[in-house]
Amino acid sequence: MTAARLDLTDPAVVADPYPAFARARAEAPVQWHEGMGLWLAFTHAESNAVLRDRRLGRIWSDKAPAERFESFNLIHRNAILEMEPPAHTRLRRLISSAFARGHVERLRPWVEDLARQLVDELVERSGGSEPVDLLSGMAEQLPVAVIAELLGVPEGDRPLLRPWSNAIVKMYEYGRTAEIEAAAERAADEFVAYLRALAAERRKDLGEDLVSHLVSMRDADGDKLTEDELVTTCILLLNAGHEATVNVSGNGTLALLRHPDQLRRLREDRALLPTAIEEFMRYDSPLQLFERTATEDVEIGGITVEGGQKIGALLGAANRDPAVFAAPDTVDVGRTDNGHITFGAGIHFCIGAPLARVELQASFGALLDRTTTFELAGEPVRRPEFVIRGLETLPVVLG
Repeated sequence: MTAARLDLTDPAVVADPYPAFARARAEAPVQWHEGMGLWLAFTHAESNAVLRDRRLGRIWSDKAPAERFESFNLIHRNAILEMEPPAHTRLRRLISSAFARGHVERLRPWVEDLARQLVDELVERSGGSEPVDLLSGMAEQLPVAVIAELLGVPEGDRPLLRPWSNAIVKMYEYGRTAEIEAAAERAADEFVAYLRALAAERRKDLGEDLVSHLVSMRDADGDKLTEDELVTTCILLLNAGHEATVNVSGNGTLALLRHPDQLRRLREDRALLPTAIEEFMRYDSPLQLFERTATEDVEIGGITVEGGQKIGALLGAANRDPAVFAAPDTVDVGRTDNGHITFGAGIHFCIGAPLARVELQASFGALLDRTTTFELAGEPVRRPEFVIRGLETLPVVLG
């Protein structure tokens, strides 16, 4: 057994985990991390196996003490991400049926128009000389607005969503403080109450938004979502959907600005935009770690994960594996052989992936279309968390 020496509290690792991943990958594909109390998969093959092996499941256990985390536990106990078949199969079928109503394509023109507006506002403020923050000015606004529009959240309530989501996802980090946990529970409680009220309104007056369709959706057997499942699905869409898009926008833009040859290449050949977005997701993954629990003894990468033990797929390490990706530490906006696992794999593959791609194509497309100058204006500030990888600020000059 190889013991992982990865220190997730080391600011250098949080800032740039990829050299540490490469060193660990060279030692063994799967290693035990004593501090985290779980196995870690550092290679693409083993991480992919972790995501796909049905003997490795998402098995939710309520955070204790239960009375302290009542709402946080509720939104995870009923989440598709924390379920295995047959419960997962039933819930995914119902949610997919609602999404199949054409919501993503319905929103595409609206998303593209919003992206153009946000970039134009940034360009006007910057004027080719003044630094502006791309994160707060566009990357954070666009996906929250899109999810809010998808769900039918009124304009006046939309500023509530990101603070709730931001507080909740901090619970997925290691080394949390009591204050972070209390803030996550408060946010979960307020979010649940808000969505219960929104669902009640939609039952009285159905619209064309996703909440209306989730409220009214029945499968062939007449089954429907419970209210807790509906509320949880909406929260998961916001938390997972907007966090990933915000962080791909920030991480990808930074990668592009630090590789000006790739920015020029993209400006000269806009047909590369779809492959560029896949490359941004691969190169600097917005989610670094995804845990599974063994339901029985499972052999992965030459070690045995015993029943009840956890193993984490290190998505960022998998996406830089030289066994799968040529020149993995290089940004290549034309990379076509790109089997990244940023959206997961197997039955838990991200249900919101098509929407995320629409948002990212709209935001990067607007930046390319509406600017002639696009430069880094200072050192970005990275978020201090490891699992959810992103930036706090990204100062740029736009003309």
